[in-house]
Amino acid sequence: MAFLSQRVGRTRISASAAAAQRTRELRAKGVDIIELAQGEPDFNTPEHVMEAAYRAMRAGQTHYTQVDGTPELKAAIVEKLRRENRLAFKSENISAGAGGKQILHNALMATLDAGDEVLIPAPSWVAYADMTVYAQGAPVWIATRPENGFKLRPDELEAAITPRSKWLMLNSPSNPTGAVYAADDWRALAAVLERHPHVWIISDEMYEHILFDGRSFTSFAEAAPQLAGRTLTVNGVSKTYAMTGWRLGYAAGPVELIRAMARLQAQSSLNPSSVSQAAAVAALNGPQEIVRERCAELEARRNALVPRLDATRGLACTPPQGAFYVYVSCAGWIGRTTPEGRRLESDADVTAWLLDAGVALPNGAGYGLSPYFRVSFASSLANLNEACARIAAAERRLG
Repeated sequence: MAFLSQRVGRTRISASAAAAQRTRELRAKGVDIIELAQGEPDFNTPEHVMEAAYRAMRAGQTHYTQVDGTPELKAAIVEKLRRENRLAFKSENISAGAGGKQILHNALMATLDAGDEVLIPAPSWVAYADMTVYAQGAPVWIATRPENGFKLRPDELEAAITPRSKWLMLNSPSNPTGAVYAADDWRALAAVLERHPHVWIISDEMYEHILFDGRSFTSFAEAAPQLAGRTLTVNGVSKTYAMTGWRLGYAAGPVELIRAMARLQAQSSLNPSSVSQAAAVAALNGPQEIVRERCAELEARRNALVPRLDATRGLACTPPQGAFYVYVSCAGWIGRTTPEGRRLESDADVTAWLLDAGVALPNGAGYGLSPYFRVSFASSLANLNEACARIAAAERRLG
């Protein structure tokens, strides 16, 4: 349509969102589908957080707030970063928005000019590349390897940096692989970045509290304080506190960048929901036992899911160390044929075949590394077991 801008043409629906939408359409027609596509905890928001939102509404906190967060929220974020990450920030270093996605969007829109490169380890969350393109930047995928736990290696980073490189996008624990970077991993990458002062770092730590096998979390900014002046730490309440619908994310970084992000937000959405901000204060300042309990539940689901997927002929898994996804290699299915004679040529063909079998999953192409598909285990054990049964049955039908 000639009326629409070129900008609209640069945007697309993510693989996970497309799979979820297709699930809704099929379910509306009465088709039995298990949807393990979207990155959303199946838990409810903690009771004390909902109570705080109710009290805020009753107290009249239903009006405009400061563009990028109330003083109370910024203070809670500063204290959280001090308490949990050993990072020292002031309120002027903090920006809150309508979800981590808006925070990332603000940062990229505030800094990218046409052709500026964003280095993105592959596989990574689909939105990193899409938002880069939207901002007229150039996403540069850096392929990681399963034998390295899908973690970016210093030599791989060094080889990818050019004079046009503006940002390096990091994510730990990772969506979609569940890879977790230890302090030594960060320091090795930081040594490379010290030689390239024109490259800034976004550290997306949204899955910080979802860790398995007794692992501890290290923020990039904590491991590499010498790079604090060009690091933006991004986090939120969506995954840790099952608050995806509340839309509240935040960032901590250099004052000049934070102010630029606020100026952009002032001309788009204005402030995040006042009620969501009050709820986030309660989540960050309140009891954290429920977070640990839910992490243990997710670990039990991982332990049940991964062996069953790995035992399916033609599939292979690298067990995730955090987050709630398994990135499954389906290389052993490529080239096989369905009973109707359709040849599986790509991971998109594989996920289409699995949708026919009653399981909705996003393919790996959107995450920058094929042939894989992503399975979210933020669902009940009953759903996961049934999905595994359907996947195994789908494999047995292939020629």
